[in-house]
Amino acid sequence: MTAFLDLAAERYSVRSFCPRPIEPEKLSKVLSAARLAPTACNNQPQRIKVISDPADLAKADECTPCRFGAPTVLLVCYDKTVCWRHPENSALTSGAIDAGIVTTHLMLAAKDAGLGSCWVMKFDVAKTAKLFALPENFVPVAMLPIGYPAADAAPSDRHEARFDVEKILF
Repeated sequence: MTAFLDLAAERYSVRSFCPRPIEPEKLSKVLSAARLAPTACNNQPQRIKVISDPADLAKADECTPCRFGAPTVLLVCYDKTVCWRHPENSALTSGAIDAGIVTTHLMLAAKDAGLGSCWVMKFDVAKTAKLFALPENFVPVAMLPIGYPAADAAPSDRHEARFDVEKILF
């Protein structure tokens, strides 16, 4: 448990990446974490687009100002036809929650692999869907710039600001 807590504590949102590409075997290991993430009823609605070629990275830059020079962006979506639906209110689905769990697994796996990442929700969803020709049933939830942190990368000054456990319990 200590190793996990250390990993969780050391991970921070990287907002400055060096252009060094991610080795395919390292990226593959990170992506395996998405496959292992728990989802409602194990429906596994997560759908992830790996964006790493220059033309696609330029498209990502059109959708968000928050790529931070990362050589790869993981576009995390969910398939709304696959996610679990609440039996009493079909408008309530697990899609965004499942995608959030998957994104968290990706971030922690990236850190464990010596990479940095940053969860980005500040992106134009409609433009992203159009530029990346997403199927109509895919809902984009997060862009995850990922790569090797630049030499000047550092945690935000708010990174260490955490409530005591007693404050979050009731």
